[in-house]
Amino acid sequence: MIINTARFVISSPTVDKCPSENMHEYAFIGRSNVGKSSLINMLTGKKNLAMTSSTPGKTMLINHFLVNESWYIVDLPGYGFARRSKDDRAKLEKMIKGYIAGRSQMTNLFVLIDSRHKPQKIDLEFMEWLGENGVPFSIVFTKLDKLTPTAGKKLIADYCAELLERWEELPPVFKTSSEDRRGRDAILNYIEEMNRLPLQ
Repeated sequence: MIINTARFVISSPTVDKCPSENMHEYAFIGRSNVGKSSLINMLTGKKNLAMTSSTPGKTMLINHFLVNESWYIVDLPGYGFARRSKDDRAKLEKMIKGYIAGRSQMTNLFVLIDSRHKPQKIDLEFMEWLGENGVPFSIVFTKLDKLTPTAGKKLIADYCAELLERWEELPPVFKTSSEDRRGRDAILNYIEEMNRLPLQ
């Protein structure tokens, strides 16, 4: 897929404020500092489309970016904010789950995992919630440029093996680096395939 245009459209505090158009949406989520904004910028070829920050957890709204005037990338707030108040965490969780469970246009949720880390409880619990609720999702391993090819391959294989101890099968898995654009074509080709399908 060739990306000709990508532009920010709106930031929404709740799912009912999101765009009304009936277009495919591909949402991206992960724990803070997983490289979500960098990945979105890499996929679209726009360096500053999604704002990257040295302060994790800056995304507090549902951000819609219109791509090729025909489908949306959605930047969701991260989960697992240890530094936020209990009330703030509850509001964020309600916003995130409200979008994921209540947005009919959401075709796929890309769950980002830092490839350098072993499976974290919060990621596993979140993905189990997705499975229990029938949410279509994929796993995106990020920051593979930080690892040697051998180490990256082993860590991802070990991670997937642990998931298969809990699940019958894996969702689609993508291996990426925002630095060297690894995985870009694979994700965009997957989105292109999904765009051919009618919205449910």
